[in-house]
Amino acid sequence: MEEMAFFGMVWILGLTLMAVQLIALVWVIYDVLTKQKRMSDVEKVIWVLVAFFITILGALIYYLLVKREGKYEQELDEHMENPDEPIVY
Repeated sequence: MEEMAFFGMVWILGLTLMAVQLIALVWVIYDVLTKQKRMSDVEKVIWVLVAFFITILGALIYYLLVKREGKYEQELDEHMENPDEPIVY
C-alpha cells in the first residue's frame, strides 16, 4: 500500500512540474512575440528556442536578462496613451 502512495505522489509531482513548464513556455513565447517590439527577429527565435528546450530555467534566465531590464519593450509615446483612440496628426 505504501508503494501506491509513493507512486501517486510522484505522479502528482510530475504533473505539477509539467504544468509549471507549460506555463513558463507559454509565458516566454507570448511575452517575446507581443511585448518585445524592439527585439530583433533572430533574438526572438533564440529566446523561443531557449524557452522550449530548457523551460523553467529558460524562463528564469529570460526574466532576469530581458524582462526585468525592460530594454526591448517599447515605451508609450504621446499618442499611445490611449491606444483605443485614432491617431490624428
